[in-house]
Amino acid sequence: MISPRRFDLLCFDWDGTLFDSTAIIARSLQQAVVEVGGALPTLAQAAYVIGMPWRAALSKAAPDVPPGRYHDLAARYHAHYVAHQNDLSLFPGVTAMLQDLRARGHRLVVATGKSRRGLDEVFALNSGVPELPLGALFDGSRTADETAGKPDPQMLRELMDEFGVTPARTLMIGDTTHDLQMALNAGCAGAGVSYGAHAGDTLEACAPLLIARSVDELRRWLIEHA
Repeated sequence: MISPRRFDLLCFDWDGTLFDSTAIIARSLQQAVVEVGGALPTLAQAAYVIGMPWRAALSKAAPDVPPGRYHDLAARYHAHYVAHQNDLSLFPGVTAMLQDLRARGHRLVVATGKSRRGLDEVFALNSGVPELPLGALFDGSRTADETAGKPDPQMLRELMDEFGVTPARTLMIGDTTHDLQMALNAGCAGAGVSYGAHAGDTLEACAPLLIARSVDELRRWLIEHA
């Protein structure tokens, strides 16, 4: 039996939630920090700041790099990331999950710390279904450079306004406390995934409705409860 729809708008984070990119992002940041003269952040430190605004992320992951070097650091990071971009893909099962949710009538959107340029690049990739680019699976999106970085709720509020959906009918799904705190700041419910950048016990502090350990677990929960 299919349950009634509880949420009309499902907002997904991108990296670490739908896209298997956490390790490459963290390692690219590690290499970039060292190349501009900073101390090597641990993999955990580099992964923790994924999704944060760039300057805030660097102040945590590379506190000894002066802001005057941030432009150079960004260039080095981009070079390392692009070198591996073709190695990245959706987590297994994501396309099927999104198609199931669309069939239930949910509006699907992306709220990400990526830039618009970066999101458009991955939206143009194939979804795994012939002739269906990734971007075609979504009804809308917002990026940090268009609005404000997480956990500021601006991108979520803009998406809710665009589709005429209230916070009570909106669910934010992400792999970091930045995503879940943004949901709280916007008055929305949140659901976490523990296979991305932040561990499940870290996510628990934001009181999500769910902490999924896999895409399959997330899909089942969303079909049954969202």
